[in-house]
Amino acid sequence: MLLGSVLLSVLLGAAELGGQRVLAEIVAQLTGGVSPLSEREAAILWELRVPRTVLGVLVGAALAVSGAAFQGVFRNPLADPYLLGSAAGAGLAVTLVITAAPDTGLSIPVQAAAFAGALGGVGLTWLVGRSAGRDTATLVLAGVAVGAFLTAGQTFLQQLRVDSLQQVYLWILGRLSTTGWHEVLIVLPQLAISAVVLCLCARLLDVLGTGDEEAASLGVHPGRVRALVLIAASLATAAAVSVAGLIGFVGLVVPHLVRLALGGGSRIVVPMSLLVGGVFLVFADMLARTLLAPAEIPIGVITAFTGAPFFAVLLHRRRA
Repeated sequence: MLLGSVLLSVLLGAAELGGQRVLAEIVAQLTGGVSPLSEREAAILWELRVPRTVLGVLVGAALAVSGAAFQGVFRNPLADPYLLGSAAGAGLAVTLVITAAPDTGLSIPVQAAAFAGALGGVGLTWLVGRSAGRDTATLVLAGVAVGAFLTAGQTFLQQLRVDSLQQVYLWILGRLSTTGWHEVLIVLPQLAISAVVLCLCARLLDVLGTGDEEAASLGVHPGRVRALVLIAASLATAAAVSVAGLIGFVGLVVPHLVRLALGGGSRIVVPMSLLVGGVFLVFADMLARTLLAPAEIPIGVITAFTGAPFFAVLLHRRRA
């Protein structure tokens, strides 16, 4: 399914390249044969479509696996980077860097700020939620409150630097349209580290689900596991947010789809969310490109249209 979605995404675009010619081009690149594409067509394929599609896979995987990890560590099926303040925290931090230094680009300060903001956002949500209660609805409401506060700070920063308003606005809506291999190389190592850590911790999250006392009796240190998972999930969220902007609900929808299809605990949901998250965002990006072609819808709008009703249904079922 992932391979099919990638091939379909590569074929879609304003310039008609043809499925057989694209496949022949890929084979030619792998075997050193003669390219069937012109220089312009090859540039469109390898410098625009392929990196955009690859980045869509990576960003979708990062958001989905972090959502699955947050749901496991908080034992809350409504947790995701967007609702827990992780994405909003990263957004505020990146906005601060962009407004302070508009020419910074996707540099180390932006990456560091996104990571610190993501970790700070989810940490603040956890503290507020714990102080008000431990039930699912309380944590969600805490996330909404923290997210609103951080978003307000982000808006305030935008107004201080009107000259960078458009740059920040386009980034907030979420997009893959201005990406290339540079962004892929930024996300890939961070996602690889996060994915390895989270997949290795997936079984431990299932143990934590039995309760802290039971987990401790089995030799698992709950505090250390939670801290490690939160750091890894925040790193994945920060990587995605820093290059693609605020793309909501992927981390909520995908783990639930995996859970509905395959069942099981975090040991299944966490690794499978990597795969399904990539497929989900690639298809969302295809919709963003084609629904109003030649105009392009921000991909965050597509995921919001999908995820918001899904979240409402989940919340209703939790209260029922």
